Amino acid sequence: MLGSSGDHEAVSVMERVGDNIIHHVSNSDIEHPILHLPHLYNIDMSVTKHVLMLWIVSVSVGLFVIIPVQKFVKQNKLIPSGLMNFIEIIVTFVRDTIVKPNVGSKWVNNWAPLILTFLFFIFFANAIGMIPIFDLLGVINRFILHVPYSDNHNFINGLLHGGPTATGNFNVTAALAFITFSSIIIAGVRAHGFVQHWKNLVPHGLPAFVYVILIPIEIIGMFVKPFALTMRLAANMTGGHIALLAILSFMAIFADMFHSVLAGIGVAIISVPMAAAISGLEIIVVIVQAYVFTLLSAVFIGMAINVHH
Repeated sequence: MLGSSGDHEAVSVMERVGDNIIHHVSNSDIEHPILHLPHLYNIDMSVTKHVLMLWIVSVSVGLFVIIPVQKFVKQNKLIPSGLMNFIEIIVTFVRDTIVKPNVGSKWVNNWAPLILTFLFFIFFANAIGMIPIFDLLGVINRFILHVPYSDNHNFINGLLHGGPTATGNFNVTAALAFITFSSIIIAGVRAHGFVQHWKNLVPHGLPAFVYVILIPIEIIGMFVKPFALTMRLAANMTGGHIALLAILSFMAIFADMFHSVLAGIGVAIISVPMAAAISGLEIIVVIVQAYVFTLLSAVFIGMAINVHH
């Protein structure tokens, strides 16, 4: 009986750990919105955690990218300084090494703004999700202000529901991928005309029976591209957080399993350095995933413009 009781407690702790991990990487549910808003056409318009994070990301991009660029343009300076030096390096890199080689010199100025928007928006969304600001607010709320976590009317407690990484939400990455999907069609139509764009999906001059096989494959391929963009970005941003939280959770699991705080401390000697290493990798992932999404978007748009059959 003692053994089964211990197993039950261990399972209980692991269940709580699992729920806690999912809670920290998913969006807040409708029952715990950040801001309650009335329904519109039977759709709950309440602001959830990831909607709040998208607002924060948009404001951050405006403060650190758009406003400095506008000020620089208005000043009519030829040589940038300060933050504008860094922004100019990024803009030049994206334009000359990502956009121009894929879409060509003729279309580079048309599509560079979109690709740069992807890069800055995704980078800020990824990076802000790495900052434990809500966890710190929770610690202050619980141990300094002594507000119980069960107080559902407390504003800070409301902020603790859901994870902070908006790009870990498949709805967000699907929306970004849909913009890429639409841009592919627009780029092809602008470059070749509406009818010719759709003809360019398959090579010309093939036997009729080949088209019966090839056309469905190409149509499926059209939707696979945005689907791959959606899954890659969301999965990578979610996976790193899950791995980090899982490793840190070993301390609680082992402490409960052996009914000893020392067991948890012993595991912490291994878990904490591993978590620190994963956090370092996560910083790299933040940059890489923003780069990969923008690169693939430029490649897909370029494929619609520069058809090679």
